[in-house]
Amino acid sequence: MSLKKTPVWLLDVKRQEAVPAELWDAITEQQLADWEALWKPALAEAIQRLHRARVPYTQWPQSSHWDWRDKIAGIQGLLANPSFSVMCEGATQGMMILETLRHRCRIEAQKGKNLAYVKYVENAPWNRKELLVDPPTYRGVGSILVRAAIEKSMAEGFKGRIGLHALPQANSFYANTCGMTDLGPDSNDLNMHYFEMTTEQSEEFIAKGAKP
Repeated sequence: MSLKKTPVWLLDVKRQEAVPAELWDAITEQQLADWEALWKPALAEAIQRLHRARVPYTQWPQSSHWDWRDKIAGIQGLLANPSFSVMCEGATQGMMILETLRHRCRIEAQKGKNLAYVKYVENAPWNRKELLVDPPTYRGVGSILVRAAIEKSMAEGFKGRIGLHALPQANSFYANTCGMTDLGPDSNDLNMHYFEMTTEQSEEFIAKGAKP
């Protein structure tokens, strides 16, 4: 299967200018190499900043233990686990893995229907304000990946319905920026909040544009 690269735009925060980027419909060796060579050292530096600033451990990045190479190895050849990545200026800015087979909707209006579930999604460390990066390099990565999940949901016949469990640092993004419904803490998933997007919410998100 050939790799699809869709033109998108990110906001260069420092220059306050839109810059061209690409949404890839895969996570390839190039993204994994960036994770090892660029993301991991940047995340280690960020953790040191948080430590020096006496930020409580509970507010440290809860994705810091993720091993993207292991995650991709675990879904090789599985059609129900499509992956996506965002590239800008030669570096990986975000990655996401979906699951399109097992999960069902929980919101009463669409309960039991299929959805595209976001298993893992992560922004590059230099784009994350909660890591005390001032200013972050780019904005818009998360919105691009959410839109990719919506479009995959549509392609699967799920009418834009998506769901996910959010790390605490991302609750506000999914509730306010994405307009998803917060169904509260889920005891089955370490009490992370479960968010779900209806067909109507996905249409609203796309209509306003995945603006950075």
